[in-house]
Amino acid sequence: MMLGTELTPELQKANEEIKAYAKAYGLDFFETIFEVIDYKQVNEIAALGGFPTRYPHWRFGMEYDRLAKSYQFGLHKIYEMVINNDPCYAYLMRSNSIVDQKLVMAHVYAHCDFFKCNMYFQKTNRKMIDEMANHASRIRGYMDKYGIEPVEDFIDVCLSIENLIDYQAERPDDIYRPEETEEDDERPAPLRAPKLKSKGYMDKYINPDDFLEQQKQRLEKQREKNKKFPPNPEKDVLLFLQEYAPLHTWQRDILAIIREESYYFSPQGQTKIMNEGWASYWHSTIMTQKALKDSEIVDFADHHSGTVFMRPGSLNPYKLGLELYRDIEDRWNKGKHGKAWEECNDYRKKAEWDKKDNLGRQKIFEVRRLCNDVTFIDDYLTMEFAERFKLFTFEANDRSGQWEIASRQFKEIKNKLLFSLTNFGQPFISVEDANFKNRTELLLNHRHEGFDLKVSEATKVMENVYKIWKKTVNVRTIVQGENTILIYDGKEHTQEKY
Repeated sequence: MMLGTELTPELQKANEEIKAYAKAYGLDFFETIFEVIDYKQVNEIAALGGFPTRYPHWRFGMEYDRLAKSYQFGLHKIYEMVINNDPCYAYLMRSNSIVDQKLVMAHVYAHCDFFKCNMYFQKTNRKMIDEMANHASRIRGYMDKYGIEPVEDFIDVCLSIENLIDYQAERPDDIYRPEETEEDDERPAPLRAPKLKSKGYMDKYINPDDFLEQQKQRLEKQREKNKKFPPNPEKDVLLFLQEYAPLHTWQRDILAIIREESYYFSPQGQTKIMNEGWASYWHSTIMTQKALKDSEIVDFADHHSGTVFMRPGSLNPYKLGLELYRDIEDRWNKGKHGKAWEECNDYRKKAEWDKKDNLGRQKIFEVRRLCNDVTFIDDYLTMEFAERFKLFTFEANDRSGQWEIASRQFKEIKNKLLFSLTNFGQPFISVEDANFKNRTELLLNHRHEGFDLKVSEATKVMENVYKIWKKTVNVRTIVQGENTILIYDGKEHTQEKY
């Protein structure tokens, strides 16, 4: 893969220098390949989610247009992009100064270390560049065969529910692959018999036709007997629809592609604060302690401050992550943790507390390996940290129409931050029953967490789920304190109490 040009001798020298510093600090990363590209190529790749090749879809063009106009009007500038892959690919913008390029290289090596070492990335596909190209090829083939509009319309439907996966699950190994038969391309498959896991070349021996037929009959009898399928709630809604919705083979394959890409990007969403904070911590450490020349300090300070600047009322993941790593390092260096620290009520003694443990660097590497954003905030955000950085919650005042500070209480600040990070702040939805009312209607359950569903948005999602399931879609939830079922039968939306 080569989109831009190779590094110039000056950039190659800087790269070797930064790489050596990163390794000396203990960062561990895959081979990292840098390419130099211009601002148009930067916007093109950014619009495609950081990948050089994606399946054709109008949303990528729309995103490119937004990025191009934003760059043209000076509203944003993309300094770095890096892909979680083995080898990692990263891009440098040709117009950046040498100070910027060194900062980006240090930032990228820290990202690559995070991709390789954080436990939430361990199940991700390390050859995703090739897989994305494969996805693009398959979808282009379907567009050639069935037409651009039907395929693109179905992709729209799938993208509207791409978040209905189980974010707490490990990356699934049961990625669906289509069977290339003309008959399957035209025939809906209302129910697929579960297969035993096997290698492709052994599949006909492990899963012979008579065994699959027996499994299918058993599943049909069990579903009829129980009047409820699946027997337990299924959090991975996309997997359930992929397996049991009456779809054509090409539709099932596209749904599987969207699901696979959702799981690939999931760890990045789960670790946004940690990942960006880790990269910011190391680019600032490497640059200020090792790589900067005296003449470059002012330019670095200007660009670094722009990266970590946090406007009042907003949350910058770069800033929050960076400062929290620094806080953890300082606390573990001085022993400001544990029972003795928690039980000390002497503010003067706490201010002078220093056991000289010097375990801070070791601790942040441990945190980088084991945590995601939720556990990072839950375990390491302290009251002292919230007070030092003046954190608060805010909400709209219904009477004045203005946004106002709602609370400076640490517990409320932490809970609100955790709630916004848990499941990305999205509602918890699971498949409750695929034979609801014994009419093969789909019943989805919304786990109410104190906030009602936005019914206007939920109804649009239900319409798209209906296009996949082909039968009435029900969502069990709570609306204004009352147990409610939202219903969409393909024609109109209704509600009923239960």
